Amino acid sequence: MAKIRPSGGYRDTCSFQTATLIYDATVWFCEKFLDPRSRTVDQMVQAARSGRQNIAEGSRAAATSSQTELRLINVARASLEELLLDYEDYLRHRRLAQWAPDGPDAMAVRNVPHNFKTDPSNPPDRSNLTDLTDQERWALYARWLDHADPAVRANALICLINQANYLLDQQIVALEAQFIEGGGYSELLASARLQKRKQNQANPSNPPDHIPACPQCGKPTVLRTAKSGKNEGKQFWGCTGYPECKGTVPV
Repeated sequence: MAKIRPSGGYRDTCSFQTATLIYDATVWFCEKFLDPRSRTVDQMVQAARSGRQNIAEGSRAAATSSQTELRLINVARASLEELLLDYEDYLRHRRLAQWAPDGPDAMAVRNVPHNFKTDPSNPPDRSNLTDLTDQERWALYARWLDHADPAVRANALICLINQANYLLDQQIVALEAQFIEGGGYSELLASARLQKRKQNQANPSNPPDHIPACPQCGKPTVLRTAKSGKNEGKQFWGCTGYPECKGTVPV
């Protein structure tokens, strides 16, 4: 049976792949240009890691909770915004120039995906950055991310973080619209259950669900979940006359 809600697949998304570039580049930037004893190093690495990991966790959580997915994607977005400020602070505190968003250096970084996509030497099945390995993707940005000048690295990372944030903003808007239109996981479960009942009623070969009677008093039973004991978490049919009658029927 197929999943009611799709989940996973985050490794093939532009947002996760860009966040991976940012995380790797931040680790190596901090190792090379910042005092390892500085609290800023830990904060920057953790912010970069949070951006990447929360995209993955949110994607997996999509199977059972739209709200959890949205919350985690927003956490990823907030973490990358924090990291963006750290790189801007690095440049400002050292009186290093920050690239203009539409300047030639920033545009060169921003245009990497477009230039790769339109490169006639690429085979048809490798026309997007998402088709590449992490190492191949890094190589396209290596001229900036491996640069000896920390200002070049920091500015390139600012460009990449802005790209990732734009992608996450678009993802959040789409998730919100999907939630408003289709509902959350519980609503989808209820809808699927009603649809199944309709199919059973329309097809005599699929008998409707049978609710057993209590074996002790004959009253109808109701589906319950054990809250304690050796069967904690398991479902069973319990008598509607409970607590006067404690009859049960196993599911």
